[in-house]
Amino acid sequence: MLIDMRKIDQLIELWLDEDCNHFDLTARIMVADDAVATFAMNAREDIILSGLPIAERIFKRLDPDCSFEAQYKDGAQIAAGTTFAKITGNAQALLTAERVALNLIQRMSGIAGVTAQYVQEIEGTGAFLVDTRKTTPGLRMLEKYAVTCGGGRNHRLGLDNGIMLKDNHIAVAGSIAAAVARAKAKAPVLTKIEVECDRFEQVQEALEAGADVIMLDNMTNDAMREAVAWVAGRVPLECSGGVRLDTIRQKAETGVDFISVGRITQSAPCVDIGLDEA
Repeated sequence: MLIDMRKIDQLIELWLDEDCNHFDLTARIMVADDAVATFAMNAREDIILSGLPIAERIFKRLDPDCSFEAQYKDGAQIAAGTTFAKITGNAQALLTAERVALNLIQRMSGIAGVTAQYVQEIEGTGAFLVDTRKTTPGLRMLEKYAVTCGGGRNHRLGLDNGIMLKDNHIAVAGSIAAAVARAKAKAPVLTKIEVECDRFEQVQEALEAGADVIMLDNMTNDAMREAVAWVAGRVPLECSGGVRLDTIRQKAETGVDFISVGRITQSAPCVDIGLDEA
């Protein structure tokens, strides 16, 4: 996934302003203006790395001349106790940037790690794990990037990335057929139209209406197998709703093409990463 660094720079300004406000009172009092320090970024548990280039950008926002030496790249599996980056520069600046940089990389690496667990569970089934829009406000781009570091794939990045006809859209339109027809008449020509279905009859209606993708929402495994057999590869099928690590394998084995999981971004814990004097 590509990251828009222009937007990242805008976010960094907001993050630093939130944490620092006027200045870092402790660093300004305790550390000489010209002091130089070297810090190591260490994994305190096994992690899948994500967000390292963003962390570097945070440190360099406060000390453009600092040296940031990364020993690994995003997506790497890092064992507990491993140093994966060293930063040398103005001590005041590095200490001021520390918490923002750590918060970000801990969050992103946590998402990457949980994603990798889900991906491993469905290995060999032919199904792909995809994310959702259940992300932290303001952090969607980075959280979806973290999903790709863990081996997952991205669903819509935002509401303008594709048309998803859910139950309320269908209710307003009057039927699946009417909703799909309206979408096809007005959408840009390369835009895909996905229809959310929770019953087999809706799957039939969505396919006949010309949906590009069909979401099987909160359907039982037996019902999904029936839908997979009937659709027979004519359009991709997505499984969604209540997917957990202990249930995803069975859902993947129904034959669906994609499984969307909100938990990988919504419920992922932050990992333990420290910044220690080198």
